Amino acid sequence: MSTDPQQDWRHWHEQREAAVSSSYGPLSLTGTHWLSDFPEGRLPAVPGVWREDGDDVVLSADAEDGLTVDGKPFTGTVRLTADHGPIHESRVESAGRRLVVLRREGLWAVRDFDPGSEARRAFRGIEATAYDERWVVPGVFRPYGETRSVRVENADGRERGLGLSGELVFDLHGGEHTLQVAVEDDGSLWAVFADATSGRDSYRFRFLRPAAPGADGSVTVDFNRALLPPCAFADHFICPFPPPGNTLDTAVAAGERRLNPS
Repeated sequence: MSTDPQQDWRHWHEQREAAVSSSYGPLSLTGTHWLSDFPEGRLPAVPGVWREDGDDVVLSADAEDGLTVDGKPFTGTVRLTADHGPIHESRVESAGRRLVVLRREGLWAVRDFDPGSEARRAFRGIEATAYDERWVVPGVFRPYGETRSVRVENADGRERGLGLSGELVFDLHGGEHTLQVAVEDDGSLWAVFADATSGRDSYRFRFLRPAAPGADGSVTVDFNRALLPPCAFADHFICPFPPPGNTLDTAVAAGERRLNPS
């Protein structure tokens, strides 16, 4: 980090574009296949037979499937659990594609990350508003007594639970605003929000990830670093929509706005 916030923002923006366009970044996701939708175990364009079995997924494959597991050519049957590490470290690979095992609310899925995806080839950058110090405001985190879960629609049209740990309160454009937020494992905050620009001058909703609050609950709220959600890069992500109350009645003309046109 430098002492120049504009330079820091430019570096952050460059890193973001590099990350999303990397071999296994969000642009490479070409499918999320829920095993419950394919009881016979054959997934679209994915080699092998995939079946859920309690707390595991059972993968069966022949040599003709061309799969590797843990870096070695695979035939036979193996039990898999959900992948939690970086995409390029997932256990199953198919000719450079990474097949990632996912579990949500007891349901299993396989994600197909393909470095040769059309979206990755077509990527021309992220449209983002240049840094402006007016979008950096002080805030306060007010934790709930215990984590709450609300049901919200996801980008794939299904409704799922969203865990919320407290409220982030801040002043913007002369008025007080509140966002319900989750607390990540490292103590940082995560908000899913929309505003008066959403669906018009920016993507339909965005993410905000402030650093961990201070001991007194103080938080720096920097909308210059508002993020496009993964589903802005590929339709196969299941991003949650903003929970009730997280649509700001003011325009946040800052941060990442949408993908640059091809």
